[in-house]
Parts: sequence; structure tokens; C-alpha cells
Amino acid sequence: MSELKIPAREVYKLTIANNPNIIQGVVSLEVKADHVYMHLIESAPFNIGKSKTYLGVPGNLVAFACKLSFQRGGEGYVSFLSKTKLIEHYEKSLGAVHVGGCNMVITTETALLLTKKYFK
Repeated sequence: MSELKIPAREVYKLTIANNPNIIQGVVSLEVKADHVYMHLIESAPFNIGKSKTYLGVPGNLVAFACKLSFQRGGEGYVSFLSKTKLIEHYEKSLGAVHVGGCNMVITTETALLLTKKYFK
């Protein structure tokens, strides 16, 4: 994975408790001065589409990015670029705000909701 070769980026994998060897999804993050930037988010092939094994893999990874932002002084803010066809999906499913072009932002309020949902 080329993301691992970029020093400023931190790559995290999502696994399930009883099977840590199977990766459910990955996220590549860069901690900026005032937020976390999400460079890449991917679900494993078996977690995509109507017959996915687990629901909520992307939401869980984004919630982790929000949690990291809170921990590193970014007040929960996360930004990322979206594919055009997914902008509306991210607005509805994550509460992300479309701020122009393909730029998306998750604000403190939404980050709190996501972290409460995925990290009990």
C-alpha cells in the first residue's frame, strides 16, 4: 500500500475482536494543525454492496478519524475529498458538510455524534 510510504500519513486497519487477522477496512489519515485530513478510506471487498458482511465499516473508520482529531487538538474536525457521486451519500450517512468542489468537512458537533455512536 503506497499510503504506508508517506511519512506524514498514519494508516489504520479495522478488524473485529474475535478475528484480528481479517481486515474489514482501512483509513489513511494526516494530522494537520487544526484538523485531521482523511486521504483514503476503503472497505474490504466483502464489505461493499448489498451483500456486505458488516454494515458500518466506513462510519466506524470516520468516527475513528474524529476521535483522533479530538485527541490531537483538532476539535473533532475531519476533512476529505469526495467522489462527486458520493457527496450526497456522505451528507446523509455521516452528516458531513459539502463546502465546495469535492471538499467535505465533519464538524465538532457531528464528530461528537459519530464517536458516541461507534465508541461506547
